[in-house]
Formats: sequence, structure tokens, C-alpha cells
Amino acid sequence: MGANPLLGVFLHWLGGLASASFYVPYRGVKRWAWETYWLVGGVFSWIIVPWFLAGFMTRDLIAVLHEAPTSSLAWTYIFGVLWGLGGLTFGLTMRFLGMSLGMAVALGYTAVFGTLMPPIFRGQFVSEVLSTRSGIIILIGVAVCVAGIIFAGSAGISKEREMSEEEKRAAIKEFDLKRGLLVATFCGIMSACFAYGLAAGDPIKQITLRHGTSTLWQGLPVLVVLLAGGFTTNFIWCLILNIRNRTGYQYLSLITRGHIPTISEEPIIETATDAPAVEIAVDRKEHGDDNGRVPIVANYLFSALAGTTWYFQFFFYTMGETQMGRFKFSSWTLHMASIIIFSTLWGIALKEWKGASMRTRLLVACTLIVLVGSTIIVGYGNYLGATTTTSASKQGGVR
Repeated sequence: MGANPLLGVFLHWLGGLASASFYVPYRGVKRWAWETYWLVGGVFSWIIVPWFLAGFMTRDLIAVLHEAPTSSLAWTYIFGVLWGLGGLTFGLTMRFLGMSLGMAVALGYTAVFGTLMPPIFRGQFVSEVLSTRSGIIILIGVAVCVAGIIFAGSAGISKEREMSEEEKRAAIKEFDLKRGLLVATFCGIMSACFAYGLAAGDPIKQITLRHGTSTLWQGLPVLVVLLAGGFTTNFIWCLILNIRNRTGYQYLSLITRGHIPTISEEPIIETATDAPAVEIAVDRKEHGDDNGRVPIVANYLFSALAGTTWYFQFFFYTMGETQMGRFKFSSWTLHMASIIIFSTLWGIALKEWKGASMRTRLLVACTLIVLVGSTIIVGYGNYLGATTTTSASKQGGVR
């Protein structure tokens, strides 16, 4: 099956929608601490759903993983662990820089490093990117995406400036620009490790194709390994919090014991590749019924739905990547742009920008316009690349 960049862009948009929306089901979880519902959702995100869909959609999954080079499996897993570390520092970025500036800096680093480093490591950056018209256009699209991220950060900062002094102090209690930028740099680079893990899994993709897997599903076995690495980091951190906060009983208990942390007291582990709208992340109901009973079945169902939705961002990502031809590295830019587009739309739908000044609203509008433009530019660059490749193949056939 040949490359189809238009279909690829559409699939990346679906992935962005899933990433921007996964937090919605968590709003239905009641009387569970963050670490409890995050780990339950994560079991579905990183273990159950990846194995189920890879086993169902691909051929001979176990045999493929058994045949895969140890180095490919190891690096894919390690990059998954490092991506998880990006989540551990994402909360610190928000603490030191605030939600808007922290998100913009972390996302900017993630977009640039996640897009450009894989072709550099493969030795293709100069020969296939800088030396081709289509590659240059894609780089322009990457730059436009970063500009859109800057607009998004500027909109958030503009909104924060319109707050009262009390609201500012409540939002950013520990503002520290120097420390925040250092942490944001680490967070952004670690979050980009997801893209590195997908690149490290290329040998796995080739093996599953030889076993008869459709081109569209070739990335699913890689996700099994990569997300296992992410699960490792998240599991350890959530377990530490369960022990420290004495919330481990919640997985089986129908009754609440003691204090359940509010949203403002909860840690933030989501990586820069999640980036849900602020209101989605914050507006989660904390209370059960008056008797303190926990709707445990509903909590598991909502967490499972959230985790499954989260996984689908990369389910569609791997599909979209197969349609981008030789410039598949540009998939990361499309993914990041799509996440911010749909996160911003969620914020608008949930009235996050209600009462903001005209300047702030214009910045939000610019964010959407510029990011949509970046996906069009990147898609056009891939279209040119696919067209050039097809023409060259035909000429070779004629000769």
C-alpha cells in the first residue's frame, strides 16, 4: 500500500482528538486518589489494550517479539521508561512556570526534539530532509507548529496577567524561571523519547510485516514494548504514592477512609504528549454519596474508558505514520499540533476562556489557525515527497 499523506494527517488528527479527550471519563471517578485512578487507567492504556489490539490486528505477535533483535526490544523499552520520566517532571514544570508557560516550553521542546532527532539518528536528515524541496517544506511546517505553541503559551500568559494578585499567587506559588526552564527542558526531551522509541522499533515493524501483518498495523507490536516501559515508570510512582498517602486500599474498598486529596493537592504526572485542556484536568468531581461509599464499579469503568481513549492516540499515530512515506518523522509534529488544537477546542467548549480579554481571545484564535496551518504545510510536504518517490519509481520502471 502506497503512502497517502492526506489520510495520514486525518489519522493524526484522530490521535490528537483521543489525547485531548482522554481525561473526560476521569471526571466521573469519585472518592479515589489520583494515583489510584491513574494506575487503573494505565493498566488499560499500557498493558491490556495494547496487547489485545496487537494480538487481534497483527500476525503471530509472540513470535514476532521473540524474533525481534534484543537491541531493538531493549531500546524501545528504555525509551518508554524515559518517556515516563518526562511525566514525573511535568508536574514540576507546571509548579515552577505555571500551566501556560510551562506547557508551552515543554511542548516546544517535545515537538522539536521528537520530530528532528529520529532522522538525525538515522543519518537521513541532510540527505533526505535538507537536500529536498519536500523536506524543507516539512521543516517549515515544524517551525510553524512551534510558532503555534508559542501563541498557545502567550494566550495562557495573557489570561494569567488578567487574574488578580491572589489568583496569580494561588496558580503559581513557587514560580522560579531559571529552575523551571531547566526542568521544562528535561521534561520536553524525555517526553520526546516516545518518538525515539517508535524509531527504535523499526526492526520489529519489518518482522511483523514479513509475518503477513498489514502495513497499517505494523506499529502495534512496537507499542506493546514501548508502553511496557511507560507502565514501569508510572507503576513505580503510583505505588510510591499509594504507600505514602495510604490509598492502596482504594482498589478494593467500598468505603472511603480518611482524607481524599483534592485536585490542587494531587500530583501531575501526565507528560507533555497528553496535554489535556486545563478545565478537563481540573474539573473532576471529588465526592461520592453522603455515606462515604465508593462507586467502585463505576470508577473502574470510567478509568478503563479513559485509559482506552488514551491508548487510541498512539493507535491512530502508528496508523498515520505508515501513510507519511519516507518523511514519517513529521508524524510527531502532526501529533503535537493535533493535541493542542483539540485541547484548545475542549477549553473553549468548557468555557476556559470565558471572560478573557479580546487580546487573549485573538491569541487563542491565532493558536488554532497557525497549528491547523502547520498540519497543512507538513501534509503538503509529505504529499510532494510521495509524488516525487512515485515519479522516480515509474521512471526507474521505464528504464
